[in-house]
Amino acid sequence: MAKKKTEEKKTYNNPNVIGLKAEVLEQPITETLETNYMPYAMSVIVSRAIPEIDGFKPSHRKLLYIMYKMGLLTGARQKSANIVGQTMKLNPHGDAAIYETMVRLSAGYEALNTPFVDSKGNFGKVYSRDMAYAASRYTEAKLSAICAELFRDIDKDTVDLVDNYDGSMKEPALLPTGFPNVLVSANNGIAVGMASMICGFNLNEVCETAISYLRDPECDLFSTLPAPDFPTGAEIIFDRAEMESIYNSGRGSFKVRAKWRFLPKENIIEIYEIPYTTTSEAIIDKIADLIKQGKIREINDMRDETDLGGLKLAIDLKRGTDPEKVMQKLFRMTPLQDAFPCNFNILVAGNPKVMGVREILDEWTAWRIESVRRRVYFDLCRKKEKLHLLKGLERILLDIDKAIDIIRNTELESEVVPNLMMGFGIDQIQAEYVAEIKLRNINREYILKRTAERSSLEDEIDKLEEILESKRKIKAIIIDELKQINKKYIMPRRSSIVYASDIQDSKEEDELPEDYQVTVFLSKEGYLKKITPASLRMNSEQKYKEGDSLLRSMEMTNRGELLLFTNKQQVYKLRLADVAECKASVLGNYIPSSMEFDENERILAVINPGDYSKDILLVFENGKAARISSSAYATKNNRRKLVSAFSDKSPLVFAQEIQAEFDAVCYSSDGRALIFNTAQLEPKPTRTTQGVTVMALKAKKLVTDAGTLEGSLIKNAARYRAKNTLPAAGAILKAEDTGNQQMSLLE
Repeated sequence: MAKKKTEEKKTYNNPNVIGLKAEVLEQPITETLETNYMPYAMSVIVSRAIPEIDGFKPSHRKLLYIMYKMGLLTGARQKSANIVGQTMKLNPHGDAAIYETMVRLSAGYEALNTPFVDSKGNFGKVYSRDMAYAASRYTEAKLSAICAELFRDIDKDTVDLVDNYDGSMKEPALLPTGFPNVLVSANNGIAVGMASMICGFNLNEVCETAISYLRDPECDLFSTLPAPDFPTGAEIIFDRAEMESIYNSGRGSFKVRAKWRFLPKENIIEIYEIPYTTTSEAIIDKIADLIKQGKIREINDMRDETDLGGLKLAIDLKRGTDPEKVMQKLFRMTPLQDAFPCNFNILVAGNPKVMGVREILDEWTAWRIESVRRRVYFDLCRKKEKLHLLKGLERILLDIDKAIDIIRNTELESEVVPNLMMGFGIDQIQAEYVAEIKLRNINREYILKRTAERSSLEDEIDKLEEILESKRKIKAIIIDELKQINKKYIMPRRSSIVYASDIQDSKEEDELPEDYQVTVFLSKEGYLKKITPASLRMNSEQKYKEGDSLLRSMEMTNRGELLLFTNKQQVYKLRLADVAECKASVLGNYIPSSMEFDENERILAVINPGDYSKDILLVFENGKAARISSSAYATKNNRRKLVSAFSDKSPLVFAQEIQAEFDAVCYSSDGRALIFNTAQLEPKPTRTTQGVTVMALKAKKLVTDAGTLEGSLIKNAARYRAKNTLPAAGAILKAEDTGNQQMSLLE
């Protein structure tokens, strides 16, 4: 190793000041950083900016603990200024910093899903830059009810107590939170050389996830914790790959966008929930700037109409403006759609560590198990001490008069305890307890009542010892407490979830396409032709690939849409205006390629939804049929792909829009046919419904085909018609009712 450079002193003389000499100590910059800067950096990281496994920074913990010691968990509210002053005993960073901490934890500020301060007065709003909070002398506060879960059994040695900054009192190193608050409470901080940005999750979902994790560490987190949740609401644009990356690594980002509604009478867009990362003023300023630049011409005026009812931004539109297109522009160009960056950096045993959700749950579980173990051990020690005293009391029961005589005949007070110890063979602790019994209680009845507790006390001690020896039983206690919290504190999800695949990219849309009549032909292999009437009159003979044939043809308009149902339970929305015209003599546009189908995905049926006011009939291989409103497939944005678009419990056999009620026919693999009318089915609002059984099938039999009665070869319809109610078995097909049936969609 190189020798450390010797420190040198230099003396500088100032000729203008007689007799003044200044000594300057020369020191390498690396040594200065090590001795002066590193302690500061570590202090910021460990004691200020990064939250710990209980979900709190030191400033949060100190404030809440002082409020707890002031009796504000159950007592009345007190002036915030008084609370801030009391907190100075633990937090020496000044009253302004303490009050800002209180504001952020308050219900009035709305920065947390589960606020810990029950506030009264003006505490400002997290979504507003200009709505400042009132001074601490004007506001009042107490602890929220949920803080009972933060301080549960804190007096039972569940956490370590350490000295405050001047050693005048003790404070908890962590709070024994009964739920994973580190995931529930949003937290952010900037330290030296590192930062932390933790998004909040819904309390009930986190508790359910913690319970699932305690039971099975390999559980599916998304089944109980689908996405973060923000107190400001808005919509989370869910991308499974992005969210999995965040859950696994603790780093990444996801998009959040505002919620809005259109008031057609006033021609106004109302924005009532905005992303957690922005403010209403920032949004208004950005929109005003875009209007000045001429990038947005559809807006007449914008106002902040926020009141006691909550956030509301009103946008006045010019006459004839499409609100959907305006919002697409605003999402693309303003903070109405923003990204939330995640950096789950948490202090674990004093060391900063970036963790995914599962690793956070693992650390919290280990810490909570130790906390509960300490609580059980504390209770065990107290009960053993009590049992020890009762055993001494039992000795006195043998001869109460003797005990009284010993006390009466002892001349010195200091000799009472030693004389009782010698007289009954008990130790000093037991003798002290007996000596302190009031004279009125030295009777047989009192002593019998006390000693009767011994049996139940011994049982309790045995149970506590069993718990200490069993990690499984400690986990069961934690699970029971989580269930109680989940039941007691109901926190509805504020942020809704929309799937990224259901949202159209925010791109400038062209004007409405020209509208004219077209005929659409779709083949079974996925080739689509859009042909004008003039072209069709010139040549109506359709060309197909070898082995391919027509699936369906329809007369529509150029502005129409098609719903393409595939074997992957997905529906693709195809705008005819996006398809090039062609002639009957060509193969047409290959839809699986242009719509970017998944591997081995193919079209089962094509639907003309029209204005999305009609119903759709779906028939499945298991004999069930569903009548779904086509509005379930209508979307504000012209997104191209709808995932989980219909039930995946059984393969789809047939799909047909219901322009008017019609007779449908099902064919089974055992040669039967059943005719039923679509009017016999009740419409279902959800597109993933399994439907109801229409054709009763024998074991291992399936519905192989279905279609309309009008398009079938059945002559004697009465034979196969359902007589009364569904389901029905149908009847064996006769020869005269068979023939060249339409090919199954499954072929």
